[in-house]
Amino acid sequence: MIDLQRSLGELLRSKVAGDDAAREAERIWGKAGPRWFTAGDPIWRVHRDASMFVGGITALLLQSLQPQAMAGVAGHSGYKSDPWGRLQRTSHYLAMTTYGTIPDAEAAIAKVSSVHVRVRGQDAEGRAYRASDPHLLKWVHLAEADSFLRAHQAFGASPLTAAESDTYVAQASVPARLLGVLDPPETVAGLADQLAGYRSELEATQAAREAARFLLFEPPLPLLARPGYGTLAAGAVSLLPTWARSALELRVPDVLAEFVGRPLGKFSVGIVRWAMAGVPDGR
Repeated sequence: MIDLQRSLGELLRSKVAGDDAAREAERIWGKAGPRWFTAGDPIWRVHRDASMFVGGITALLLQSLQPQAMAGVAGHSGYKSDPWGRLQRTSHYLAMTTYGTIPDAEAAIAKVSSVHVRVRGQDAEGRAYRASDPHLLKWVHLAEADSFLRAHQAFGASPLTAAESDTYVAQASVPARLLGVLDPPETVAGLADQLAGYRSELEATQAAREAARFLLFEPPLPLLARPGYGTLAAGAVSLLPTWARSALELRVPDVLAEFVGRPLGKFSVGIVRWAMAGVPDGR
């Protein structure tokens, strides 16, 4: 059983963080220097919890509903041709800006910003987009912060209090500002208000529906691994607002999301948590 736990944990870590995860972990956590956050901060608790496996899927589904943001992902990210590489780059950025030294976190932000400058084009309707556009950057940030917090509150080992949730939103805004997000929210109420401000421009384009189908039904995994991933995906879908599920043609009634999706999500996060506990220094 111990061998199974460790093997599964190492497999999960390699998929999310890459084959050099142990070396990168030492650089992120072991390097001396000032940091924006400490082990006692809500952002550490949220981003290190196994619920992030679900929250990440929810965030991608929600982000896909902004047409220009989705066009940029479809045209430049290689999410279908190199899904694990994209996941590893994202997880490295989150880890570095959450746990790394301030100089390393700022370097990670600068690297992403330099990529954003080159990402531009038009969506299917001919509307221009730039990945460096503060409006699109804010949408991506809002969707992530909301999804990560929702997942933690639903499936996390230690849910946050109301005050801690506000602190999490405020802490998530620190790297977001440096990345180019203007006036990011600093409370849960502010996060909800700013998300609502995007509703009028959200739509499920063909690219968004294709991304949802890829994430939920065609993951780049062996057939034997898909049922386990499916429970994570079920938890992710259960966290989406009703209108977002409807837009993406995920015809899951609220009652099914609550009484089937949520238990499946909780079960799968528990398995991930157990597996990662078997990996030495499995941060």
